[in-house]
Parts: sequence; structure tokens; C-alpha cells
Amino acid sequence: MALFKTKESIVIDDAQLKIPQHIAIIMDGNGRWAKKRMMPRAAGHKAGMNTVKRISSSASELGVKVLTLYAFSTENWSRPSDEVNFLMQLPINFFNDFVPDLIKNNIRVAITGNIEALPNATRNAVLQAVEQTAGGTGMILNFAMNYGGQVEIVNATKVIAEAVEKGQINIADINSTTFATALQTAHLGDLAAPDLMIRTSGELRLSNFLPYQAAYSELYFTDVLWPDYSADDLLLAVQSYTKRDRRFGGLKDESEK
Repeated sequence: MALFKTKESIVIDDAQLKIPQHIAIIMDGNGRWAKKRMMPRAAGHKAGMNTVKRISSSASELGVKVLTLYAFSTENWSRPSDEVNFLMQLPINFFNDFVPDLIKNNIRVAITGNIEALPNATRNAVLQAVEQTAGGTGMILNFAMNYGGQVEIVNATKVIAEAVEKGQINIADINSTTFATALQTAHLGDLAAPDLMIRTSGELRLSNFLPYQAAYSELYFTDVLWPDYSADDLLLAVQSYTKRDRRFGGLKDESEK
């Protein structure tokens, strides 16, 4: 029976941990990490890529079924062109280096977002990683790339409206299941909704990340900047999740009425 020791010297018995099936992470703080060290922002993004490798492996070892990482939002295109270009190169470098480890650890790569708008080299690297790891039956490493939650909801509404217009479904038949299948996370099936959403760097907002899917997610915020985020930090978040009582708007027993 393994014991995990966190940075706060809290010893956790892994038999008592309640492991979230789906963890989603807003990987924030790369730029501030670099600024604190008087380095260019690109250095922070590169360090953050190494953290992705570290946390992906840790989440897989914990038994997480889906790890969704907010890699690039639809709003990130507004950043300076040299930074955007660097961010578009990162997936190419990441997958070239990390895919063998993903295959070894039985991890499958998946994508949420509009990757058709990505540069050809970036899109090809992403699709190749998806293909190369398709045989993985362990954790799904799901990257949200060129993803925006509000755009996703609008597009899902258009898909459903078109289906109604064509007579494929009736308005009365539209329900939460219908809507979920029109979202970009439909490929995750019953695991589309994150159990735990983590944001690093101290910011207290979701930044247009999975707004529909996160309706009942447990939220966890930490001041740790993403490049510094460690396996111990992930365990702290899981420990916090373990202590929470998820009731989804209901009551646990009659005594709570």
C-alpha cells in the first residue's frame, strides 16, 4: 500500500484516494514563470511542455482515465505572431519526442477543438500522434487545441438546428444527450464531463474552457505556475477532490433536507 507525501507534508494513503475519472487542467503561468527568471516567454512555454510530460505520466499512474489539457484557445491567436508561431511548433516537438513514451505507457492521444485551422505541420503532427497511439487502451491524453467553449456551444446549436431543418430529429427530441453528441468532446463519450478542473498560476476563472461540460466539475485553483507543477501538486488536487461531497444538486440523505 503506497503512501504519497505532498509538499505540505500530508501523508495520503492511496487506498483512500478517490481518483477522478476525468481531470481537466488550464495550464497557466508559463509567461510569468519566464518573466520571473528574466527569460523570454518562449522559455516558459518550453518548460511547460516538459510539465505536460511529467503530469501526463503521473495522471496515468494514478489511474485517471482522461486528462484534458487546455493547450491553445481560440483567443490565443490574438497573441504576438512570434509567440503564436512558437506555440504552433511546440506540438511538433512534443509529439516527436514523447510519442514513444506514450505508446510504452499505453496512453492514447485525442484532440478536442478545430484543428483544421492549425498550420499544416502542426495539424499533421497532431494527427500522426493520434494515429500512432490509437492502440492505447489506458489513459486518454486529450489536448484542447484551437478550442473555445462558447464557439463550441454555438456550433453545436447549429448542428442540431440543421438536423431539425432536415427532418432528422424533432425539436421535442432535443435533450442533454442530443446536445452532448454535438459537442467537440463527444468522442469521450460518458467521460466528456471533467470530474475535477484544475487551474494553475492563481487565476480564478475558467477562461472559456469546457463551460458546458464543467457544469458540475469540482474546481481547484493553485498559485503554482504551470512549469513548476509537480506530481505532488497533482496529488494535492486529488486529495482535495477526495474530501469533497459531490451531490449534483441533490441531497445525500434525508437528514440534509
